This record gives sequence, C-alpha cells and structure tokens, in this order.
Amino acid sequence: MFKSNSIWFWQQILTPHMAGLAAELANRGFKVTYVANSLLSSARAKQGWETPNLGKAKLILATNKENVINIASDAPKDSVHICQGLRSNGLIKYTQKILKKRGLKHWILMEMVDDDGAIGLIKRIIYNILFLRWKNNLTGVLAIGQNAIEWYVDRGIKKDSIYPFAYFLDRPKVDNFLKLSEKEKKNRPFRFVFVGRLVKLKKIDLLIKAIASLKKDNIEFWVIGSGPEEKYLRSMANLLIPNKVYWLGTLPISHISNKIVQADCLVLPSRYDGWGAVVCEALMVGTPVICSDACGSSEVVQASGVGSVFLKNDHQSLSDSLHQQYELGQINIAERQKIIEWSKCLCAESGAEYLDLILNNTKKELVEAPWLKKNI
Repeated sequence: MFKSNSIWFWQQILTPHMAGLAAELANRGFKVTYVANSLLSSARAKQGWETPNLGKAKLILATNKENVINIASDAPKDSVHICQGLRSNGLIKYTQKILKKRGLKHWILMEMVDDDGAIGLIKRIIYNILFLRWKNNLTGVLAIGQNAIEWYVDRGIKKDSIYPFAYFLDRPKVDNFLKLSEKEKKNRPFRFVFVGRLVKLKKIDLLIKAIASLKKDNIEFWVIGSGPEEKYLRSMANLLIPNKVYWLGTLPISHISNKIVQADCLVLPSRYDGWGAVVCEALMVGTPVICSDACGSSEVVQASGVGSVFLKNDHQSLSDSLHQQYELGQINIAERQKIIEWSKCLCAESGAEYLDLILNNTKKELVEAPWLKKNI
C-alpha cells in the first residue's frame, strides 16, 4: 500500500455519486474523511436527491471559508486529497490554496468540460492557464467522461497522470422488480424511458421527434423528472405522439432504479452531459442505454456492448438508434441478468478497488478502467 491510508474527499455537497465510493474505501481499511460544504443543496433536493450513507467514512461539514481553511490546515501531512475541480468549485478553492501553501499535492476529480463554440474556446484558454498554474501541485487527474484524457493532455497535463474515472454507485436492490417487470412486459408496448431535468440541454424535444418518426403503435415513453421545459414538451408530445407519453414527475432518487427496470431502453439525448449517472443506474438493473456522444458516460455504453451511442443533435442518428433497439424487442430477464453481471464494474466496490490501484501506481504503469476489462 502507498505510504498513507488517509484519504480525504473535498466536495461541495454530500453526493450519492461519491458517497458510495468513500464508504467502500473505508470498508477496505482506509481512513476516509469526506468534507462537504453542505449536506444537500435545495436544487438537488427538488430533483429527488436524498442524503446518502457514508458508512464508516467520517463526514465533516465545512460551511464557510474559515471552516475550510482550518480543516485543510489540520489534515495530516501524509494524507491524500481528492478535490472537486479547479474552478467554480465553491469553498474547495480555499482547500487547494492551503494544500499548496503546505506543500501537499492533491488530485482533482473533474467531469469533461462543455467546450463547444466561442465560449468553449475561452474555457480551453482558461483551463490552459489554470493547469499551468497548478500542475506542479497536482498528483494527477481523475477524468470523468468520454475523451477526457485527450482533453487534459491538450491542457498540458502529462498523460501518465490522468486516469479515466466514473461515478461509482451503490448497487440497487431490484430483485422483486425484475420478476414483476418480466410478468408485466407481456401485456405492454415497448417502453423507452428518460430520467433527468426537463431543460433544453437534455434535448428531450429531439427524442420526442425521433420517437414520432418511428411511426410505431406499440411504443410508449416514460418521462421521469421536471423542469422549465415541461409545458413545451407536453405540448409537443400531445401533437406528435398523443397518448404515448407518461409524465411521472420528480421521484426520490432511491425509487429511480425500480422504474428504469420496467423499461426496455433508457435514452439520454443530451447536447452535453459531464457524465450522466443515470446511464450507470440503468445498466445496473439490466436496461440497455442509448445516449448521445456528448454524454461522458457514452464510453460506458460502448463498453457494455448493449444499446448505442448516437451523434449529438442529430435527429436521424437518434432515430436509427431507437429503431435498432426497438427491432431487438423487449429485453428478457436472462439478458438483463447478463447486463447486471457486467455492470458490477460500475459499482462502488469496483470503484474503490480501482482507486486503490491508482493511488498505489507509483511506477506510472497502465491501470485499466474496470469497465474496459469486462465483456458481456
């Protein structure tokens, strides 16, 4: 093991995307400290997020600048620090300044950056400057998202210091719902499902149009979530695919998996998604996924060998993917079990094992991401 077994996570909120990983590292014998600026933001609570369980990991709430500075100043000298991002990361920027002042390097955990258009060019310049300023104080980058490694190399980070990463989630308990889903599908249409906020970025309008272009009677579409685009999307759906869309609203995050397991395919058509944790949630219950190539988790979809990845904003590409999945028919329980078995590579236990290997990789050898090691 590397010289320290003390791992510190610095996050703006206590998020289910990271809590499972912290808990599993604690189960592996690490002394894990999770520092959050708040338990849960009001915006996330409205989206159905719930406060996750950290298990044996220690939670510290640092609600202001003074808290953060004091906590970072008192952290053990041999501790390993994993910080959320390099900009727009709230109070964590003070953590990074203290670690730098103390001569302690840290890791950053970052999603791929939306760098389309003129604004994207400005972002690339900003990150070039940031990484130039910080690279001597970074141990490495845990890069979340398709093509993220190449993006960070272009920003000046050495390739052997960058590791593809993911949001590793707790495995859902859906055994009873698997059996119910198998019985229920005999009497229902082919079912697509979307989970997320109803905002322009998610491109649900493109998905509605693509479903309409299939011109199939035995299709239905579940929409889980809410947001400012809901009225517009309902109007479009009523016009293009009347009586085929079911608006389930915002659900507690703990109930999402039990809905996804009742669908034949999850679709995430976003123009941009840093990762898209719902992709992992779907695969963990054996539901194939179609997503755009602008979703960070598209690499996981490709690795799974089920579902497909389409070109972002491309109606025909999405329509082709939907048609292909529809032609495969409703997914049966045996196929689900195979996907569920494969998706163990996305669970918190697998993530903890992977991060352990990364932190021990003092010789900078190749450490393969767990989702690239397995085939269904």
